[in-house]
Order: sequence, then C-alpha cells, then structure tokens
Amino acid sequence: MKILIVEDEAKISAYLQQGLSEAGFVVDASRNGLDAHHLAMTEHYDLIILDVMLPDVDGWTILKALREAGRDVPVLFLTARDSVDDRVKGLELGADDYLVKPFAFAELLARVRTLLRRGVNRTTETRLSAADLELDLLSRRVTRAGQRLAITTREFALLELLLRHQNEVLPRSLIASQVWDMNFDSDTNVIDVAIRRLRAKIDDDFEPKLIRTVRGMGYMLDSSDQS
Repeated sequence: MKILIVEDEAKISAYLQQGLSEAGFVVDASRNGLDAHHLAMTEHYDLIILDVMLPDVDGWTILKALREAGRDVPVLFLTARDSVDDRVKGLELGADDYLVKPFAFAELLARVRTLLRRGVNRTTETRLSAADLELDLLSRRVTRAGQRLAITTREFALLELLLRHQNEVLPRSLIASQVWDMNFDSDTNVIDVAIRRLRAKIDDDFEPKLIRTVRGMGYMLDSSDQS
C-alpha cells in the first residue's frame, strides 16, 4: 500500500518515512503544498498524511481540492494546531482523522492501519491472488497452496506490486521507484537479488511458476494461463 506524507519539517518527514517504510508501506514524501497537491491529484495513494501549516498551499486547501475533485483517499491530518475549531474544520472539509503533534509513532501507525482498513473495505479489495498464491492486505499474510509463507516487509511490497500488475512487464526502474523509493542504478543488483529471494519462497516448491524474467526489460507475475 502506498502513502503520501506531506510535512515541511525535515526531521518529522524523515522519521515518518523511515517508520512507515519499515512497517511495509511504500512511501512518498513532499515538503510543500504545491508539490503535494500535484502528487495527490496525479498519483494513486491509499492514504495521505497531511500537515496543515505548509510554506505555500496549506493543508486545508489541498484537502478541499481533493474532495471537490471526487478523490476519496483517506486523509489523516497531522498538525500542531489542536483547537476544537481546527479539528472541526478539518473533519468538515473531509478529513478522516486528526492527530496532534507531538505524537507517538505507535499511535500514528495504529491510526494509519485503521484508516487503511476502512479504505480497503470501501473498495472491497482485501486480497490479491494469482493461481493458488494469495496476499492478504489486512493481515499482511502470504499463502501459497494454503501454506503460509514467511516474507519480509520489502518482499511483501514487491509481491503486492507484481500482483497489482499481473501479466505486465515491470521495468527495474519502476520497481525501484515504487518499492525502494529510489532512482534505478544499473550498477546495483538489489532488485535482482530481491526477486531471486522472493521467487525462492513463492515459486521454487510450487507449480506453476509465477514470476518471470523478461530479458532486457524487467519482471512480471505471469497468471495468464491460470483460471
């Protein structure tokens, strides 16, 4: 699942990005309102964590624009403004939750997971599957042929990306940006190593084989021959 953090304080932004990435989420971050507005309008996010006071366009304006455009992505306001009037304003504009700084990361993570469950329930998509492979977005479990597989948070994000784009060839540059939040370096083999480890867990002991290498292009999860 993909989260956008909009926070102009560099330390808080980096703290959130690291914590949520370690929790298994794909995270983008923006430190100003204009860039955040563009990302929120053009990219797909499962959740936006939005500061109110930003150096250019404030969080109220961004949220209002999102709702007027018909985008119902869950929004968690994260701000030092703790008055009742501010909370009411945020909720009336369409915010889903409101967390006041300073905050405990454990509480933020619990709220994030609650909002994501609500969002998933709205779309009724709680599982992704191919053949007898199943990924549960809520419990973050992966099974194949009914057998639970132990995979890392990064492998979960990689498998989720492959499952969401079944039968599409995903170039290494896309995988790098979506799963590692980095520009692709042709000299690194981090993606190939991650694919090899994931393949060992979900393919080596099972049939049919699902992860395919498309030479010179990238990787794909091939479910085209499955019912």
